[in-house]
Amino acid sequence: MKTPGRNFIKAFAKLLIVLILIPEIFPVTTLAQPLQTGDSKQNKKYAYSFKSLSRKTDTDRMQRGLFYLSQSLPRRVLNWSVPGHNLSSLEEADLWLIQQLTGYGYQPEKDATQVRAFGRDLTKPLAHQYAAPPEDAPWFTACNIIAERPGKTNPDDLIVVIAHKDSQSWIASPGANDNAIGTCGALELAYLLRRFKPDHTIRFIFCNEEHTPWTSVTAAENIKSAGKDVLAAINLDGIGVKSPQQAGHLTNVTRFTTPEGEKLADLMDRLNTFHSLKLVQSKYRSEHPGDDDGSFINAGFPWAVLNIGSMPYADPNYHLETDTPDKVDIKNAELTVRLTLAAILYLDTFGRPD
Repeated sequence: MKTPGRNFIKAFAKLLIVLILIPEIFPVTTLAQPLQTGDSKQNKKYAYSFKSLSRKTDTDRMQRGLFYLSQSLPRRVLNWSVPGHNLSSLEEADLWLIQQLTGYGYQPEKDATQVRAFGRDLTKPLAHQYAAPPEDAPWFTACNIIAERPGKTNPDDLIVVIAHKDSQSWIASPGANDNAIGTCGALELAYLLRRFKPDHTIRFIFCNEEHTPWTSVTAAENIKSAGKDVLAAINLDGIGVKSPQQAGHLTNVTRFTTPEGEKLADLMDRLNTFHSLKLVQSKYRSEHPGDDDGSFINAGFPWAVLNIGSMPYADPNYHLETDTPDKVDIKNAELTVRLTLAAILYLDTFGRPD
């Protein structure tokens, strides 16, 4: 026979279980410490999106891509082919990226830039022996691979994630940290956001900067010519790379050039703390625009930064044949992906930081 006392105890036990589970469903930080003052719906939308998407990051998926790009394809260049293959190794990398993005539900497009492989100056230190192409160097067609999630309310305002996919054209380097890992980081973000419905268009650009001229210049100028704005451009290059002395640390540096870029760098620091990502996060100011984020600054889009493992760049295998995938700190790279995801979602939800 059931008694009122037993029913009360069972009901109380169920209520207690629900109260215990609430923090798992709605983290305390989303209730007691809103990321942005004002609209609570926006805060809840952001918190839900980050929690549901960030938990799906997969280091195994990133590592498989890393080993394909920098081991199965020992180089990613236009002036060399894997023995017995018809396509150049960079064209093979492009096809693989297109296959991955298509499998994620995107409709990737390509644009073209005429480029040449760098020459080589043996009088310079080994890592810096790139030089202007010889006068008789052949021209190649290099392509940016572009995929996007169109924005619902602000489709002409772009949040750009960019990473260069080629390796050094003057030396036989696998280019694992520079920049197969950044390429796989951008690809992982494309995977995580494949079903996300943003307010602003999120565009992924896989470009080339180890040939000349850089194809990120074409990408930025095409956006400008189309009359679109870049809400922010985040370059992933050498994510998680550090010196041997920093081994065991999880590092990220957000490098900026403009005042607008510094605001993005400060946002990265804030998001790292808010989400307890535990990256050793810092910022670094460059005097002049550089790398692929610099292509956007030069095109008139000042909200552009670089996420990189160390600055000055501390990889002892930089531009060398020893830049192999076994030396990549995949956990560090995955945390940088999660931080970049947080920044993308913040920008889409709240707009540019003050």
